[in-house]
Amino acid sequence: MNAGQKSARRIAASHGPFSRDTVCTSCLSRMSRRAASTAAATSEQAAQTQSVSKSDPPVTSSAPAKAYRVLTSPLLSRPPLLTRNLTSFEKAYFLYQKRLNERLSLPFSRYFYYKKGTPGDEEWKRKIRVRKTAARDIGVYNAYGDEGWNDEVLVGDDVSEPSTTVERLIRDAEGRPIVDVESQKEEEEQKSVEGAKRELQRVEVERPMSRETEADRKNDQRSLNRKLDRALYLMVKNKEGIWRFPEDRVYGRENLHQAAERILIQSAGINMNTFLIGNHPIGHHAQKFTSPITSTLSANRLVPTSTIARAGEEGSVREEHGEKVFFMKARIMAGQADLSKNEYGDQEFKWLAKEEVQKVVSQAYWSSVKNMLTER
Repeated sequence: MNAGQKSARRIAASHGPFSRDTVCTSCLSRMSRRAASTAAATSEQAAQTQSVSKSDPPVTSSAPAKAYRVLTSPLLSRPPLLTRNLTSFEKAYFLYQKRLNERLSLPFSRYFYYKKGTPGDEEWKRKIRVRKTAARDIGVYNAYGDEGWNDEVLVGDDVSEPSTTVERLIRDAEGRPIVDVESQKEEEEQKSVEGAKRELQRVEVERPMSRETEADRKNDQRSLNRKLDRALYLMVKNKEGIWRFPEDRVYGRENLHQAAERILIQSAGINMNTFLIGNHPIGHHAQKFTSPITSTLSANRLVPTSTIARAGEEGSVREEHGEKVFFMKARIMAGQADLSKNEYGDQEFKWLAKEEVQKVVSQAYWSSVKNMLTER
């Protein structure tokens, strides 16, 4: 509508009913159609209002809401404290590389370190006669002799074993030959040269600690001082006698991270220094019940946003058809689990490696958690 048509409309509105004398034909036709559509919409709305008023009032259903039980489970682990054991191939390979490096490197110049005729030079000569090389951890090997090329380890030879290497390093530090065959002969030669009337005094060197602990020998699965080269996971035996990771419902408005922190305190006590990694779950386990379970909402003393629902309150009772467990990754840095004040009725706990977890849980549970557990 142009400016002239708008002016005509204002004039028509101020002078009463529309007529051909006051409004042009095109404007009159357009305003008539608009008035007709407005009247039709008004009558339709009135009809709908009348039909709603005559219909029956809405009925509120008293049946319980259908839902899944949502739980959180902290996957608490102790990381490896030692490097893993080498395979037989890796042991032989590393020894071969050491011998190859000894053969290809420049010869050791002892006169740079020892002056001729000094005690240090005599000690060096005594040791080099036995091990035939400057290196102390590659066995008896002459890198510059006719058999220098023959540096591979034979099957059954323990020269590449870490325990053998450690023992030879200790013997060398104590001033003894690295092999027992020449030990007696070397001592007799040194006694005759020095004219000693007493036995040689040896320096006692402290042995390194064993990789196998007392808990390993006793197979104490409650101890954290076992399987130091593997990751261990906290498993608990619930009141039904089922081994699982610690778990509980999510209450109120708490998120999965907050629920996992609370579960660690209520299940394993406060004598553990732990921390959760991230706010997102690393996996989940879903299980359907054979028959629905009717449960009433409850509260948790550590969750301020959780309240006990009153009887008859909307959502106070719900029908649960299964449960969904979300796993949160956590680490323990110090301390130990304590079930003396456990609030879930857990009976026992163990620290287990991955293959040990498989032996105590069900097949369905293992299928859900196996990819979350590390091999070492």
